[in-house]
Amino acid sequence: MTSLGIGIEKTWEGLIQGKSGIGPVVGFDVSAFPTRFAGECRDYDAADFFAPVESKKLDLFTQYGVVCSDEALNDSGLDLDSCDRDRVGVICGSGIGGIHELESMHTVLMERGPRRISPHFIPKLMVNAMSGHISIRHGLKGTNFVTGSACASAGHAIGMALRSIQYGESDVVFTGGAETAITPLGLGGFCALKALSTRNDDPQAASRPFDADRDGFVMGDGAAIVVLEELEHAKKRGARIYAEVFGYGSTADAFHITAPKDDGEGPARAMRQALADGEVDPASVTYVNAHGTSTEYNDATETVAIKTVFGDHAPSLAVSSTKSMIGHLLGASAAVEFAVIAKSVHHNVVHPTRNLTNPDPRCDLDYVPGAARDLNVTAAMSNSLGFGGHNVSLVIGKVR
Repeated sequence: MTSLGIGIEKTWEGLIQGKSGIGPVVGFDVSAFPTRFAGECRDYDAADFFAPVESKKLDLFTQYGVVCSDEALNDSGLDLDSCDRDRVGVICGSGIGGIHELESMHTVLMERGPRRISPHFIPKLMVNAMSGHISIRHGLKGTNFVTGSACASAGHAIGMALRSIQYGESDVVFTGGAETAITPLGLGGFCALKALSTRNDDPQAASRPFDADRDGFVMGDGAAIVVLEELEHAKKRGARIYAEVFGYGSTADAFHITAPKDDGEGPARAMRQALADGEVDPASVTYVNAHGTSTEYNDATETVAIKTVFGDHAPSLAVSSTKSMIGHLLGASAAVEFAVIAKSVHHNVVHPTRNLTNPDPRCDLDYVPGAARDLNVTAAMSNSLGFGGHNVSLVIGKVR
């Protein structure tokens, strides 16, 4: 679920066509904000998926995660009644969690007093509500938790899901992430950090990763849940397999709470870990889905890291940024991007980087500007770099 629509096909088709889901914020009055646009999920209506009594108990980010878990289950063809539900887990990520409920109940507290706070406040606010409700909805009794590492949250969740299967703990894990931080407080906070683009006159051109004229990232809401399954378990039931997950790497910059270290050493180590973990030859990687935030430091730093890891092979890589079209989904961004590279592996096509018209000389790789590209995606990498210095890389590809 993204600003391009509900369902993987709407997002995938929009990305391949180079469409933008960014537009003026309509969810609340933004007239006083320096940034007045974002990637909202305007197609979403809770009434399409939940009874009123049910939706009132779920913060918006949890609703998104639950809806995507339904879609993932349907798409997988998995018959849960034939599974050992004790070995089906849920590991999800979110950077901010239930900020809608936090803002709502703070207003109630200030205007009406503590006795009017809803008894659902804490169960809606807590970040683990998403994984809890997904497990309750589908009767999944395996390992169950949420990761929180800012923009790397869903990447860590997917990595932990991989490990849970590799360690023999789980046969299947529902994993991914959800984020709905486009609220007055969320938007205002990132405006205060001066991290957002202020291109209010042309929102669809505002997210421009690797472009010399970039002026900050664009917030996006959304979610993605994928079904990770032990390979033989999937083959036995005749599952359609989009891609195999090869490796996972996770490091820290140990440098600054919001700024990346300009030598890219932390992300480079995460990439190398993921390649080594999956026993993947760097020369076999054909596509990198970059973190690509459209910020001054991230894009240049990530480019340095990619060049450090891939060396002479780096100019041959296709590198693109999903955020150029749907904005930055914070803790959910890695989940959407992971789903996107799985589709790229399956269909042998990679989406473009939108708005790359004046390349930054420091960003000198092939960022697939302009249009989607047919490409034999034998192996692909997805990078996620979060506030706090958190770095995650995931490597997937065609089943070996």
